[in-house]
Amino acid sequence: GFKRAMDARTAQVAVPDGPRCVLLPSYNGARRQPNLMPLVALLLAREGVPVLIQGRHDFDSRVSPFELLAALGIPLRADAASASAALASHKIAALPLDALLPGLDRLLALRPRLGVRNSGHTLAKLLDPMPGRSVRVVAVTHPEYLVRMDEFLRVDGGCAMLMRGTEGEGYANPRRRPALALYDASGTVNTLDGEGGGAPPNPQVPDLPDVAGNAQLIRAMLEGTTPVPDPIRVQVDALIRLAHGD
Repeated sequence: GFKRAMDARTAQVAVPDGPRCVLLPSYNGARRQPNLMPLVALLLAREGVPVLIQGRHDFDSRVSPFELLAALGIPLRADAASASAALASHKIAALPLDALLPGLDRLLALRPRLGVRNSGHTLAKLLDPMPGRSVRVVAVTHPEYLVRMDEFLRVDGGCAMLMRGTEGEGYANPRRRPALALYDASGTVNTLDGEGGGAPPNPQVPDLPDVAGNAQLIRAMLEGTTPVPDPIRVQVDALIRLAHGD
């Protein structure tokens, strides 16, 4: 019921002809590790796959993903129409939640006052302003939510990637690749197994979650002076295949 009500009220974003648009929700931000969610988005856009980042940030203890996006030349758009135009011209756009679903944004805004999350945070990760033309990246924090989200995505349909997020964000942990469940438009689910063992520090991805250092690291990876971590490459390749319907 919640999801149907959300779908009926969500502003629609137009996707240009070609691959499906990858939807990257961002509701956490960096805590200890650099946030590589923008790297995933920029690598996809470079390959011609449109990407829409949507979310909100109200954690005083974390670095805002939207400040990081702005430092990388990806500003927040004002509304769905301007996001649609940015997708057509640049293959990448970012929207605040209040531009897509103001009612849900007001609900999530209660978190700092109440001190707890609510069901709205789960629904926000499932937001789809382009049904039938999207690939949703659904990143969960706790393992038990993988089972619940898998059950939901199998019923809800559409293309999606379900994974354990990194500090709550939708990118593969550069220290140890998580399992990636891939849902295609036909209803088939394929799983790329994750890496076993621990998650040792990666010297090429130091702990520097501040905006300037994080942006510099992402630029170095895009330019090829610092290698893109293998887990990120695997995730991006899988999303490209889903976007093209392969």
